Order: sequence, then structure tokens, then C-alpha cells
Amino acid sequence: MLFVMMTVTVAGQKKYSISGHVTDAATGEEQIGATIYVVELKSGTVTNSYGFYSITLPAGNYHIRYSYIGYNTVEKIINLTGNRELSIELKTQETSLDEVVIKGDADDANVRSSSMGVVKMNIKEIDKIPILFGEQDVLKTLTLMPGISSGGEGKGGFFVRGGNTDQNLILLDEAPVYNASHLFGFFSVFNSDALKDIQLYKEGIPAQYGGRLSSVVDVYMNDGNSKKFSVSGGLGIISSRLTLEGPIVKDKGSFIVSGRRTYADLFLRFTKKDFRDNQLYFYDFNAKANYRLGKKDRLFLSGYFGRDKLGASNFGFSWGNATGTLRWNHIFNRKFFSNTSVIYSSYDYLIKIESQSFNMSLNSGINDWNIKQDFTWFANTQNTLKFGFNMIRHSFMPGERLAEGTSSIPDIILEKKQGYESALYVSNDQKIGARLKLNYGFRLSMYNAVGPGSVYTYNADGDITSETAYSTGDIIKTYVEPEPRIAISYILDETSSVKVSYQRMVQNVHLLTTSTSDSPTDVWVPSSAIIKPENSDQVSAGYFRNFNNNTFETYVEFYYKTMNRQIDFKDGANIFLNPHIEADLAFGRGRSYGMEIFAKKRLGKFTGWIGYTLSKTERQFDEINHGNWYSARQDRTHDVSVVAMYELNKRISFSANWIYYTGDAVTMPSGSYVVDGSIVPLYTERNGYRMPDYHRLDVGMTFVNKQTRKLKSSWNFSVYNVYARENAYSISFQENPDKPGTMQAVKLYLFSIVPSITWNFKF
Repeated sequence: MLFVMMTVTVAGQKKYSISGHVTDAATGEEQIGATIYVVELKSGTVTNSYGFYSITLPAGNYHIRYSYIGYNTVEKIINLTGNRELSIELKTQETSLDEVVIKGDADDANVRSSSMGVVKMNIKEIDKIPILFGEQDVLKTLTLMPGISSGGEGKGGFFVRGGNTDQNLILLDEAPVYNASHLFGFFSVFNSDALKDIQLYKEGIPAQYGGRLSSVVDVYMNDGNSKKFSVSGGLGIISSRLTLEGPIVKDKGSFIVSGRRTYADLFLRFTKKDFRDNQLYFYDFNAKANYRLGKKDRLFLSGYFGRDKLGASNFGFSWGNATGTLRWNHIFNRKFFSNTSVIYSSYDYLIKIESQSFNMSLNSGINDWNIKQDFTWFANTQNTLKFGFNMIRHSFMPGERLAEGTSSIPDIILEKKQGYESALYVSNDQKIGARLKLNYGFRLSMYNAVGPGSVYTYNADGDITSETAYSTGDIIKTYVEPEPRIAISYILDETSSVKVSYQRMVQNVHLLTTSTSDSPTDVWVPSSAIIKPENSDQVSAGYFRNFNNNTFETYVEFYYKTMNRQIDFKDGANIFLNPHIEADLAFGRGRSYGMEIFAKKRLGKFTGWIGYTLSKTERQFDEINHGNWYSARQDRTHDVSVVAMYELNKRISFSANWIYYTGDAVTMPSGSYVVDGSIVPLYTERNGYRMPDYHRLDVGMTFVNKQTRKLKSSWNFSVYNVYARENAYSISFQENPDKPGTMQAVKLYLFSIVPSITWNFKF
């Protein structure tokens, strides 16, 4: 079908290809998504994830613009009489923002692109936004966009268009990150100093991505400076960062290593003696190297390792991720590009408890090995075809408890589970005439649950009715799921367009959690004979409009999403280290629908955006809430974000953001009764109550020190929660000491005003 729909061009006039890479002139970094715009055709292309582009044109003279946000546009006049290799270096803009007039197709890409629901974050912009403790955070910044909601203050994860936190695929150099939070959600695992590009897809997700229902966050690390050696970093009140980068061989290979550590535990040494030996910190480490084997081949090797540690003399709790990616880029010819990847990813947690009579440990984890092959064929100016495959070997350790020195606490070792997740995909990015653009594709996913292991069946009461044992390599269950995708854009005029999209997504790994957001002790489980793959269908439509020569960009989008085979715990479920947890699971469906409005000022001294989401998210399970639809815990009627940045001059800039959202849906007691003199809360309706509404204001200022030939540095000052809003972290219920026999609600909040200061440097 894809090949039939491709534009057919009658042979006649000779055509030739222009191809190459677009890079940063100062560092040699490839630019992802740089625009190549052919003025005569009012069309063009963009670079791929490795900075490579190819465009095929009839012989003739052309005026071509190469542009990328934050860089000066390069313009070339080309007499095309044969195939040509042309790599371009872009220089960063030196002028102040009010003097910059960016030319080229990048300015109105939101109008002209076939994609919708794509959020692309600028690292330089992220660095200016005030955040808790002055630590810049790409995931927290993403939650300032419409349709993307944070898990809450002090909580990990984020929600996209009503999906659960585990329904977001987070990739770091193509490797899945299973828990992207540090310190229970106060920070993310992404050190912005080590990052080059961040894109989030919430609709119109390209067919090369799969495995989650709601979104894809695709994060790429910096490749390293291939021109010269440099050192950069920052010193803050709670953490410090250091990055080293430079050439392996100038203009041929480079490396980067970047580390970050918090040091709250160091301050504990100055507190009471009981707390001096406590641990409370996280660290992470990024490393990457690349080398050109020739004009057509390049190797990349990257990795991440991070861990949180929390503990006292008799208690220890740690959790963390590790990833590794080996990639080989090969250019077969000017039109055909290949990337081959071997990827490793793991996540685990460990709890240790020590006493005079016994020692106990609890742990759980997941690890993956993935081989992935992607091809890109730049067929002609109307069609760019992508196709490939991947296979992931999942290994799950649901949990174990080991005790030494006591027989009163039995060891529990839950059965490990294995599975193979594989997929084939093909997609085409097509232009039909000057106004119509399509991106359509098809993904076929398959999951094989394999032995060794035992499969049980249960009756309605959760009792075992049968058991079947499988040997190593035996196929327990196979699921094959089709995933069609299509996105259509029609340009109404030079400043506006309408877009529609449809996508089906499938998810084969699932997070079992009882909290309102990610917790380090949540457990990942695979699809099985009882747990079927989740799937979702989403339709979206939007109107996009730019104003004042692309200074302002706006859009309004509407969406409706259904989710099937959703997973939750039955009321009264036995959750902790349960070898028959599947008997305590409920399976149902969900729906989410809403409207998103976005307005952004892109140019000038004063920039920023306003995002608003109006939405409804519900779930329905036969075993929960008497089978009636109820609000999902992440259901928020209103969600507003306002971000503003002002550049006073080249050395001083200000920023602020204000956030408001409707309180999350929660389950609270609707009454109480007395048993043996104790008050027992009575719960009747799932998520039938609301937390108080959340809002806060953060402000920041950046002061750039006078630069020397060797040193560039700046100070960042910020204040989190300026007007000291006491936002509820949790609400608990206890007996009212002033009115015995009655209950009262007790609110816990985490922060009042939090000032911070950070010194950033580079030399």
C-alpha cells in the first residue's frame, strides 16, 4: 500500500541528489531536525537523528537555505548538474534576540510539517526556566506544555493525554529508561549538560516507535566537541555538575563524559549525631564517543549509569538505571541511509534492613537486550521512506526477599519471567503538491512469553484451578498486534494549516503500582497468558496559525483516545511479593478526551508561551466501583502553564513560570465506623474525591559574567514557589483529638519558598 501511494514521477528531466551533514561550526555536533529549504520549490527536507540529509532535484539553478533555531542561516546558490555532497556548518547567533530575523522554513515548521503533537525542546531555553533547587530538568520543562501533566510535587513520572506514567516510552540514545526520576521525583535522570536534542511525541507517533500507549520521549546525548577540548559545569546549593569533551582525532572523532552528584548527605554531617552517617544523594554519569571510519561509516558508543542512595545505619535503599548503546551509521549512497544499534538497558532497586538478630534484603529489576535496524530511503522530493525491525529480550525479576539470622521470616523468591518483543515497520513521509503532506505507516508488533516458568489459572475467588509447567525456550503465549498510523496536514495559506491524525499503539510491559505516580519499588511485569497487551486508539485534529512574520505561533488541538486491557488492582489485593499477583489484577478500559491551546512568542527580547489543557480521563473495571466509570487518578479538568523570559541585555535575563491545575482524583473515606473502640474509615467510591487545586509561581535571573578568552561563566538565581503556596502532597485521616469518635483530614505539604543559586562555567 505504501508503495502504491508514493508519488510517481515520469522520467524525462535528469535529477540529481544533494546530500551531506549539517553541523555546529564550533563543536562539530550534528544538528537534528535542521531545515534545508529550496526557495524555488517552496519545499525542502530536514536532517535525520544523525544530522544527515538528502534531497533530489531536477538539474538547474537553486537557492537553498540551511537553518536551525538559534543559528545563523546559511544560504547557497547551486547550479545542479550532477550528484553533489554538501555538508554545512552553522554558526550560533551572536546578536541579541531583538535583532535576529531567522529566515527559512524552520520558522513555520509547525504550520508546514505533517506532524502534530510533537514537542521539541531547546536546551538553551530549558537552562533559563526556574526550577526546584536550581537544577535544570528537561522532563519538568516538558510538563509545562499542553497535554503533558506532572506527577505532582515530589512525585516522579508524568501523564500524557490521560495515560498512566508507565505508558510513556523514554529513550536515551535509543535505550529505554524504566525509571526516569531521582530522589522520588524531585529531579529527572537527564543531566542537561550532556544532552543535544529532546523530542516528545504525543500523537502522530512515527511507525519506528512502539511499545507504549501514550507518548515517546526521544533524548539524544551530545556527541562531544570534535574541534577542541573544553570543560564545563556548575556548582549549586544541592548539586554540582562537570562535563569534559574534546576530539579523539580532530574533525574525525570525539568524546564527552559528564557527571552530576547531589550532596545533601554532606550537610547531615553537621546535624545531630544520630543523622551524621545517613545517606541521601544521587549521582549519574553519561559518556559517549564517536569515530568516523570513512565518509560513509561512523560508530557511536554511549552509556548512562545513575543511582539513588537513601539510608541510615540499619537501613539502606538504592535504585538506579544503566544503559548502553552501540550504533553504526552507514551511507549506502546519497539516497539510502542505515543505522544499526545494539542496546542494553536495566533498572533495579535494593532495600536492606539490618538488626541485631537478622539481616534482610528485598530487590526487583528488569533488563533488556535489543537489536535494532533502521533504514531511510530519500526516494525523491515528495517521498522519504523509513523501514526496519527490532527485537528485545526482556528479563523480569518481579522480586525476592532474603533473610539471614532468623527462621521466623521465610525467604520469598518470585519466579523470573522472560519474553521477546519484536516489530517490523514501514512508513512514508509524502508531499502531494504544495499544500498536502502525509505521514503514514504500519507497525506489526509481536510478543512471545517464553519459559522456563509455570502458568496458573484462577477462579473468581483467586484460587488456583490449574498449573502448567514450561521448560526453557518453550513459548507460553504469542500476541501479534497491528499498529496503523497516519497524519495529514493541509496548508490553508502561508500562515495556517489544519492537521488530523490517527494512531494505534500497543504495550507489552506493564507497571504495577498503587501510588499516584512512579515509585522506585513499583514492579514491571510482562504480558502473559493472563495479562494481555494493552492497546489504544487516538484520533486528533488541530488548527495551526502563525502571526506577525512567524513571531507568534499558536494552535488548538482536539483529541479522543480509548485504551483497552488496562490494568489495576482489585479492591483488597495482596500486593507485596505475591507469587500469584495475576489473580489480584483487574482488567478494564479507559478513555480520555480534551482540548489543548498553545500560544508562543518566539522572537524578541520578551519570549515565552501559554499552554492550557481542558480534559477528562476515566476508567471502567467490572470489579471496581460497581462497574461504573470513574475518574482516573491523573484526571485534571484544567491545566495551565505560563512561561515568560525577558532578555534585558546580553548579560542579564529574567524568567518566570506560573502553574495551575485541578486537584488530582483520590480515594478518601466517605464515612467511618467504630470497631473495638477504634475508628475505621469507610471507603465506598474509587477516586470519588479531589485533592486541593495546585498552583505556584517560580522566578529566576541569569547574570552572565564578563567573558575572557578562556573562561565563560554565569550565575543563575531562582526562587521556587514565590508566594509560599502550601500545596498538598498528601491528605491523611486520623481521629480528631478535640472531638473523640470523629475523624479529621491532615494535609502534608513539602515546600514553602525555596531559593537557589548556581554558578555555571565553561573553559
